[in-house]
Amino acid sequence: MSIDVFVLGQKAKKAAATMANLDSTTKNEALLKIAAGLLANQDRILAANRGEVTKAKANGLSDSMTERLLLNPDRIAAMVEGLREIVRLEDPVGSVEKMWRRPNGLEIGLIRVPLGVVAIIYEARPNVTVDATALCLKTGNAVILRGGSEALQTNQVLVEVIREALRDTAIPEDAVQLLASTEREAAVALMRMHEYVDVLIPRGGAGLIKTVLNNALVPVIETGVGNCHTYVDASANLDQALKIVVNAKTQRPSVCNALETLLVHQGIAADFLPRCGEELRRMGTEIRGCPQTLSYLPWATKATEEDWATEYLDLILAVKVVPDFAAAIDHIAQYGSGHSESIITSDYATARQFLQVVDAAAVYVNASTRFTDGYEFGLGAELGISTQKLHARGPMGLSALTTTKYIIYGDGQIRR
Repeated sequence: MSIDVFVLGQKAKKAAATMANLDSTTKNEALLKIAAGLLANQDRILAANRGEVTKAKANGLSDSMTERLLLNPDRIAAMVEGLREIVRLEDPVGSVEKMWRRPNGLEIGLIRVPLGVVAIIYEARPNVTVDATALCLKTGNAVILRGGSEALQTNQVLVEVIREALRDTAIPEDAVQLLASTEREAAVALMRMHEYVDVLIPRGGAGLIKTVLNNALVPVIETGVGNCHTYVDASANLDQALKIVVNAKTQRPSVCNALETLLVHQGIAADFLPRCGEELRRMGTEIRGCPQTLSYLPWATKATEEDWATEYLDLILAVKVVPDFAAAIDHIAQYGSGHSESIITSDYATARQFLQVVDAAAVYVNASTRFTDGYEFGLGAELGISTQKLHARGPMGLSALTTTKYIIYGDGQIRR
């Protein structure tokens, strides 16, 4: 390997020991310096990014992936605001979850502490570099970042700016490191570096997540793949349903909380699908539908079995007419990825049943799945959407980057 990954791990482990003892004020001051650094170096960041976007287009990178790669002044401003929002949020480190007294006089408490060294492997989106750094530093963790090859130069500049900002703070520069290698061997070494890395978080498509799960010796928090559904029930307000479906699919189709499969109750399909289909078509969306869908939208393409299981991350939508609520639930259970699912209904009992039986990190009633996001949930920036059930689930904000430990106060007690 051209880069000694183990040296990064050693430096991160040492930095994590310092990070664990820093107070909130110190960490917040550092985050504000990073925000100022991003603004001061905006031209430098965008210059690196422009070159990579041009190269990505020339190499045939998909429109959705290119859109994720792109930075502009608005997105830099959003990164800065994300940093400031995290500064405003309460630091979970040191908070007491609960405290109790035993009959023998021992006082036992449960408090939140940093995870230690967090490694993150991700694709395309350079904003993850800043979001992940901010969340890890706020929670007293060191972070090793490994972005995709298409964003290597952008990420290098971002990490340089971040580390430059940290030089005037109590946070060691090595609390933020970039694995600036496109070699697979380097990534695999990071996945297996259990003596230095406490947790590994992959953020990207199904292929990346599968690779990490197959190779990692480090504990993994699985995030991301979003085969999200919206079910339009027989009792739905169709005007409301139209707005929600169009928003969930077209507002930003390249992200994991975008709608990928629309399920429509057969009782309202004749009224709803022609209206909805034409609006989606006007917005540039390709429809892949079941035979009943094609009877209402003859211009659509026939769906295959693969379509029901696909996260498109593009202006493509699978559409299926279902006979009833139970069929919609069965379809979601079979093809859903545990990310975000929504029902549009005016029936309270049906809504409650949907919330109860659907197994996903975020379950909605009469709202777009596009809200599954740390910022939208009031968590500040997020490290990803966890689709697993252990440790963290849903948008991973500050609390998800901590663990707990017991503290015990005694007065000479011994066990008999």
